[in-house]
Amino acid sequence: MAAYRVFLKESVKKDIASIPAKDLQRIMERIGGLSENPRPPGSEKLSAQERYRIRQGSYRIIYSIQDSQLTIWVVKILAEKCIGCDVIALHETTKVL
Repeated sequence: MAAYRVFLKESVKKDIASIPAKDLQRIMERIGGLSENPRPPGSEKLSAQERYRIRQGSYRIIYSIQDSQLTIWVVKILAEKCIGCDVIALHETTKVL
């Protein structure tokens, strides 16, 4: 299987700024692993959109996969304590990448 290229949407930079360094390192390793396996065990396809979610610690990473282009776009990183944020994040990220 060819490796996918992983990109972070500009808005993800704001998400990253608020994450503690020890958690951020694990999150970035998890995101990097998507290049070899874009649908790892534990990933969930989000209904109504072509997006997926994986968990890393107490964070959720929301991303889209473009198989034809071998690219992955990370569109949001959320703390799980943010109840209802998945719905908000999905509405915020419905714009074309």
